[in-house]
Amino acid sequence: MTSDPDIDAAMAVRRAVLGDTHVDRAQAKATEFTRPFQEYLTAAAWGGVWTRDGLDRRTRSAITLAVLTALGCHDELAMHVRAALRNGLTEAEIGEVLLHTAPYSGIPKANSAFAIADQVLRESAAE
Repeated sequence: MTSDPDIDAAMAVRRAVLGDTHVDRAQAKATEFTRPFQEYLTAAAWGGVWTRDGLDRRTRSAITLAVLTALGCHDELAMHVRAALRNGLTEAEIGEVLLHTAPYSGIPKANSAFAIADQVLRESAAE
């Protein structure tokens, strides 16, 4: 089996941002049906965007939190709060991103995002 350097770089960033445990779990759960999507998201998101030089990972995490909040993608939010911490955002900065998003995305979406982030931050502090 040959290795693709672009996919290897994408996977390295995915693992650095989300952690080996999350990535290993996602890969282990992949089925024949979902495997092409896992491959796509690794190539497109992690290889096509997160490996670019234009923004640092802290900034990319802040943007990701804002967009997930604005779109109401709460299934992805906890994972990206943990990623934001891993990428160097502080608890206060995460709160500011969510607060800043509220008037632009809607109070209910920001309220849900705060609840999810609060739970993740409490869990992280307990670890």
